[in-house]
Amino acid sequence: MRILLLHPNYHSGGAEIAGNWPPAWAAYISGALKAAGFTDLRFIDAMTNDLSEEQVRAILRSEKPDVIGCTAITPSIYKAERLLEIAKEEHPEALTVLGGIHATFMYQQVLTEAPWIDAIVRGEGEEIIVDLMRAREDGRWERDRRSIKGIAYRDGTEVVATVAAPTVKNLDAITPDWSVLEWSKYIYIPMNKRVAIPNMARGCPFTCSFCSQWKFWRDYRIRDPKKVVDEIETLMREHDVGFFILADEEPTINKKKFVAFCEELIRRDLKILWGINTRVTDILRDEALLPLYRKAGLIHVSLGTEAAAQMKLDRFNKETTVAQNKKAIQLLRDVGIVVEAQFIVGLENETRETLEETYQMARDWKPDLANWAMYTPWPFSDLFRDLGDKVEIFDYEKYNFVTPIMKPDAMDRGELLDGVMNNYRRFYMHKALFSYPWAGSGERRRYLLGCLKAFLKSGFERKFYDLGRVNYWGPQSKGKVDFGFDTSRKRAEPGKVEWKTSHNRKLTGPQQAQVMACGGGTEQMSEEAETRVH
Repeated sequence: MRILLLHPNYHSGGAEIAGNWPPAWAAYISGALKAAGFTDLRFIDAMTNDLSEEQVRAILRSEKPDVIGCTAITPSIYKAERLLEIAKEEHPEALTVLGGIHATFMYQQVLTEAPWIDAIVRGEGEEIIVDLMRAREDGRWERDRRSIKGIAYRDGTEVVATVAAPTVKNLDAITPDWSVLEWSKYIYIPMNKRVAIPNMARGCPFTCSFCSQWKFWRDYRIRDPKKVVDEIETLMREHDVGFFILADEEPTINKKKFVAFCEELIRRDLKILWGINTRVTDILRDEALLPLYRKAGLIHVSLGTEAAAQMKLDRFNKETTVAQNKKAIQLLRDVGIVVEAQFIVGLENETRETLEETYQMARDWKPDLANWAMYTPWPFSDLFRDLGDKVEIFDYEKYNFVTPIMKPDAMDRGELLDGVMNNYRRFYMHKALFSYPWAGSGERRRYLLGCLKAFLKSGFERKFYDLGRVNYWGPQSKGKVDFGFDTSRKRAEPGKVEWKTSHNRKLTGPQQAQVMACGGGTEQMSEEAETRVH
């Protein structure tokens, strides 16, 4: 049975400004399928190779697959639906399968607007996809699909969602097949080296109202740190990876395991630099351990500071204070770790004054990098529901952290974009002239200059924040910006999710639990990490 996996060609000018990111989902799904005996498999990365629809169509014709699988985060859902439509046009008898976080929660809408999709994998895909493929190979798909846990499909006019599959309990038993990726294509611009995105854990016990991670992964599970280092060493040896970013939402949640991971990296003397995304509170907790983390190669920490005003922090359930944000940044800088501060902007109460406040906070806190991400209300998040009619745009292709989905009451969207660009211009101009050239010597300085290179490259190419496509050329053009919203798209409620999670309370102490892109947005990278689930 011939299986073809496709990654949709979607670009937004966000996290990708730092380079091309390896689609880890393909390695995880391929590894699970090959371990189960499905070895006739090929992966096509249409995004990294910038393949047109006709180029994908030509590949489909030459491959003659029996199963075509695709994944999608929310902004790439329409691209994924279209790829599977082309697949069905070329191979009507082939089974078309879609996975990923958006389809998991919005399966009813997806199957209604894309009836050519035969099945949706809901949740972590490694075990579900094997069950689905076995049913297909044995000729049981039509007869037994109601018994396959964790899928959704159309039965005539009815959309059926089967009983939820359990989460993968033994993460150490998963062996991703990294060989399916074209490693020469995945270069991290700041380091000019191949980049990988391994993971140490899945899940997050925090319940930030704007996030979907805790809803999707359901329970927190962590791998043996030695096995994670084994994987990193394999990536270095077999695929010449020179930099990695842990895909975890917060790899420092389990302090004991994270320390063991760092100690193992030091013991093996791998001499590889890496980065993480984590919470401010974990940095404060681990103040005495930060020199150890740096010794292990940790060079870049992206902090979910999220907002400058305490009111916004409280709204996002961040459980941190403005003073804590500033202190955490200073602690990281003191041990030679590059630190990135994240700001979420663009809610309905945003004003020119609050945007200026975030800039002044960024100057006061002195992070090495800063990112202003447009609030993106995932249609399956709690905050999306709470915002109600204040969300007016349902064109999910624009749900990418760089397009202002929300319209502030006191500003139009063009003014909001211009305010954010003004913050970027001032912040990075100051860094380029007065900070990076004198940021010490060695790895930290080289890394920061590499980040500046990535930022400037995307700016000159008009790819940053999709500025060229939306016709933004500076303050003089803010009234002419066209975001190209498809206003025919309407609100749809998520499908019925039959699993339960334990995340109905806030966790503290030892229970506390797109990844950075040089100012490109860690939430985007977190969403990319979610596409591990075919």
